[in-house]
Amino acid sequence: MNLFRFFHILLFSFTTILFSCRNEESINDSMDSADLDKPVQVEEITYDETGCLYTSYSNLVMAGYQGWFAADGDDSDRGWYHYKNSRCGGFAPGCSSIDMWPDMTEYATKYISPFKNQDGSSAYLYSPYDEVSVDLHFKWMKEYGIDGVHMQRFISEIKPTNQKGKRHFNKVLKNALKAAKKYGRAISIMYDLSGSDSEQVAYLEEDWNELVSLFNLYDNAEHPTFLRHNGKPMLSIWGVGFKDRDYSIADVDKLVTKLKGPGNKVSIMLGVPYYWRTFGNDTENNPALHTLIKKVDIIMPWAVGRYNINSYTQNYVTQDVKWTTDNEVDYVPLVFPGFTWGNLKQDPGIYNHIPRLKGDFLWKQIAGAKSGGAKSLYVAMFDEVDEGTAIFKVKRENEVPLNGNTGYKFVGIEENLDTDYYLWLTGQGANWFHDEGSYGFTKPDR
Repeated sequence: MNLFRFFHILLFSFTTILFSCRNEESINDSMDSADLDKPVQVEEITYDETGCLYTSYSNLVMAGYQGWFAADGDDSDRGWYHYKNSRCGGFAPGCSSIDMWPDMTEYATKYISPFKNQDGSSAYLYSPYDEVSVDLHFKWMKEYGIDGVHMQRFISEIKPTNQKGKRHFNKVLKNALKAAKKYGRAISIMYDLSGSDSEQVAYLEEDWNELVSLFNLYDNAEHPTFLRHNGKPMLSIWGVGFKDRDYSIADVDKLVTKLKGPGNKVSIMLGVPYYWRTFGNDTENNPALHTLIKKVDIIMPWAVGRYNINSYTQNYVTQDVKWTTDNEVDYVPLVFPGFTWGNLKQDPGIYNHIPRLKGDFLWKQIAGAKSGGAKSLYVAMFDEVDEGTAIFKVKRENEVPLNGNTGYKFVGIEENLDTDYYLWLTGQGANWFHDEGSYGFTKPDR
């Protein structure tokens, strides 16, 4: 009997302990579930901006910088990349992707091209793969008072399967970061999603993190001119909200969420269609675009090719400023000097598609942006000779090389202007946005 009673007591005790443990686990599970329902409080990341020269995009005039050209004979091993045209199979008289020809007078390193000048001499070109050429460009920015550039970085060019492209853009960025520090020019990185799909959009985060580590981008002493905004290092994502894309607004929304993270790690500028506010023309009619815009820090509507001097109106700027102000998002309008892409599209009928008009077109946009309430500008582009929006030094129309006997040609700026005229005029706009000097709707005289 005593033995039986002993086992009975032992069994009862074990059962009680087992039940108690399970009950405690059940309570803990319930508590864990309740805790998971509570929002996780993460403190926003703050950065020391001691020594940073550009802590806001406000009052800055910055240009886009393609940097995608390469020359046959440079160390990129890409041949005449972005000078050549796949539509006609190369880079030779009658076949080119560029409409404008750089003024090569000041370049230390030059490459003989397959083209000839009007006097029969060889025509030369540059490569941004060379440090000295990028240094020259940043020297010009300082000389003419342009605040800096957004370095373009094309996902299709730097994806893992394109090692040669990634090597190229990393080298050009290295050149630019060094020159930006040397000349005290603002610099940032702008990713272009053109030609990407959902998977490649997601890859942007990996590449950004790699650049931050590779170049130590957040180091104030090493990169004192890397652009900050709203207390964070700034990066840009271009190309969301357009129709006919192989990625969605949701893909970019997810990317923005990951880049910012719970601690709001970065400031983001979003490149959107010109008619983003009304969902017009080439804009996807999707309210998710406005939802995404409210999550970022700045938007920049893409205006290239959307108007000429007669159809331009500052009303878009005024209304955009009101919408963004009401929704606590900063706004940077785009201005461009003109547009031509007859060689790129192999169509002589679209040379000077949007004429420059000796700077009248560019200044009308600068004045419209300023009077419409904009605080900063994005200038398209510093070096874009493919579509003829370049503001850097290009040859005049009476000096450009010959382009064969096929009806094709190169387009120059007006022959009674100096080759640096659009650098100078952009610099005058920068003065205005810096609240220096006296400017108005009348284009300044040089």
